[in-house]
Amino acid sequence: MPTAILIDGGFFLYRYPKIYGPIDLSRPEEEAKRVSQDLYRLAVKHLDVKKRRAGKVVWVRERELYRIFFYDCPPLTKRVHNPLSKKAINLSETPTARFHNALHAELKAMRKVALRLGYLDEHNARWEIKPPVLEQLLKGKKRWEDLNADDVYYYARQKGVDMRIGLDIASMAFKKQVDQIVLIAGDSDFVPAAKLARREGIDFILDPMWNPIRPDLYEHIDGLRSTCPKPKTEGQP
Repeated sequence: MPTAILIDGGFFLYRYPKIYGPIDLSRPEEEAKRVSQDLYRLAVKHLDVKKRRAGKVVWVRERELYRIFFYDCPPLTKRVHNPLSKKAINLSETPTARFHNALHAELKAMRKVALRLGYLDEHNARWEIKPPVLEQLLKGKKRWEDLNADDVYYYARQKGVDMRIGLDIASMAFKKQVDQIVLIAGDSDFVPAAKLARREGIDFILDPMWNPIRPDLYEHIDGLRSTCPKPKTEGQP
């Protein structure tokens, strides 16, 4: 039976610059193509198994791909005003929005890739100070009156992504569509779905992209494997 690979888009895009280098948002279409290709490569590497042949270690593709699922949210499209500059911003035209739209278009065009979209909670969205700037403020290295428009960002929480991941895991497990699920994610929200899948006989693998995981998560998975290049400043979890 085949392997299904599920990717938490928010986590993947958070880890991506640490592994593959910064995403240049001034070139959204080109960068979307690069990111989507790297995503596909790291996903299908989970189908390969290490073998020894003629005294050499080689990677052999032994598993069949069921589908790659990518979970994300479309960008917000409303207009907001920066609280510091007072300038109006059309969120649909920001570099980040253009990149996400381009990435989603690339993934939709890929064979055996399914895009699962939740939504951003625009009703409870708010302006927040960027974490590095907030740290400078707390340490007294920056004064409140010195804040500028680039020190804040508009934050909206994802909705529906974790639910879709859980539903897809449950559906594939109950329908016996796969015998292995690889989840590329970094938090513990997957645990209930992982427990269900394992009770149904699914081999459940977690890929945290070399990000350390809590020790108690090991009891809820059947294996831990990261297929992307290892960041030089981080060790294997």
